[in-house]
Amino acid sequence: MVANPQFKYMTPEEFLVWEKTQELRYEYIDGEVFAMTGGTKPHNRIAINFTTAVDGFLGEKGCDIYMNDVKVELFPSGPYHYPDVVVTCDERDKESIDLVRFPCLIVEVLSPSTEAFDRGKKFTRYRQLSSLKEYVLIESDEVGVECFRRNDEGLWVLHTYGSGDTLNLESIGFSIAVDKLYRQVRFDVEAKN
Repeated sequence: MVANPQFKYMTPEEFLVWEKTQELRYEYIDGEVFAMTGGTKPHNRIAINFTTAVDGFLGEKGCDIYMNDVKVELFPSGPYHYPDVVVTCDERDKESIDLVRFPCLIVEVLSPSTEAFDRGKKFTRYRQLSSLKEYVLIESDEVGVECFRRNDEGLWVLHTYGSGDTLNLESIGFSIAVDKLYRQVRFDVEAKN
């Protein structure tokens, strides 16, 4: 994520109008606009593997899954974030074509440049969504998954998964072998010029 110095401040309304005319995706946080950067092949493959498996499962369950290009609105005044994957089962989300307001599951595939933000401030913001039941962080440079799940008391409990484990997503009643998330993922590939 890179701040856009071209803009000192935008209102949420100005951002939503302006963003529709842009070729790149931008996140909006407290009046500031941040350009979204590209990812790696492992990052992309993991997101595809997760989305493909969950999309096939959800089928006709009334839930929708989106990747990368659909933003999550935390409040009408922002911030607006673009998670790697978001699932909503709320009928109210069918009213908009470009954002989700009531997600039950958000997934971020971690990158070295965004990991601290995804674990910290972004998760702090996401926790304010009363509809959110699970927040999943998937490593892109090694096999590892963390699932933060809201319990009955409203506390977030961490569940960790590794190779050979099965990731259980209670928010949508879905399970997947962690190794399937990493299908066709190659780590530590050096670019050859």
